[in-house]
Amino acid sequence: MAVEQTPARAGEQTRIHNIGYRNYDGPRLGRAYARRSLFSQSLRGAYGLGRSAKSKVLPMILFAVMCVPAAIMVAVAVTTKANDLPLDYTRYAIVLQAVISLYLAAQAPQTVSRDLRFKTVPLYFSRPIEHSDYVRAKFAAMASALFVLTAAPLLVLYVGALLAKLDFADQTKGFAQGLVSVALLSLLFAGIALVVSAITPRRGFGIAAVIAVLTISYGAVSTVQAIAYEQGSTDAIAWLGLFSPITLIDGVQTAFLGATSAFPGAQGPSSGVGVVYVIVVLALIAGCYGALMRRYRKVGL
Repeated sequence: MAVEQTPARAGEQTRIHNIGYRNYDGPRLGRAYARRSLFSQSLRGAYGLGRSAKSKVLPMILFAVMCVPAAIMVAVAVTTKANDLPLDYTRYAIVLQAVISLYLAAQAPQTVSRDLRFKTVPLYFSRPIEHSDYVRAKFAAMASALFVLTAAPLLVLYVGALLAKLDFADQTKGFAQGLVSVALLSLLFAGIALVVSAITPRRGFGIAAVIAVLTISYGAVSTVQAIAYEQGSTDAIAWLGLFSPITLIDGVQTAFLGATSAFPGAQGPSSGVGVVYVIVVLALIAGCYGALMRRYRKVGL
């Protein structure tokens, strides 16, 4: 209802107009629904779904680049009647880490920087949603998107291995180990990429920063490990792997998932050192979550 005051003139009175506003009497869906909606919207956005055609090009190309080598390996295994796949399940993500880094550099800033740049984050908190809901939804969406990217080629390998009539028990065990590895990788990489991207609202800066953190750290650690190997300091190789995200995952799966290490001379960590790797990985994931919570408490003010 709206009241219109008109100048006092002969024959005129105040008019009351009904402009159609009604009280909402439907169901109140609450925080859980808002959190699920934010998660699904962010997950779809990570692959350009629900956005412009241009936004779909890069993530879909990178998804294809991740899966095509797996399809080629399966074709080779079937054609040559090989007794095993050319590449272990746990090694696949390590070999294609450059594609994973490019995907994260493109999509992690997109997931968080738009809300920061256009200052829409406080609008989320004007609804029945808390800072923790926002962070959980974004973190879960980015980790899920990355898990889809890294697990899909493993599924192609597994199905192809069964079609090639390779040993069912060995392939199932390797596939399960590969899934555990990429799940841990997805949580760690998603957390790091989101923290780096949330520092700045500039998407371009976020892209460059994510690439720098993931690739420069790996290049530096690999170089120092190679130097240590050439100088005979083999005991230091495993400890140096603690300083790069990809070598952390390599060390965990070498120690506990039966993977072959990519470290120089295959000097992967022992089970004892592997426990340190697991602790560092879990601490980094928890630390990234805490850093995001701290960041969005300030942004939401």
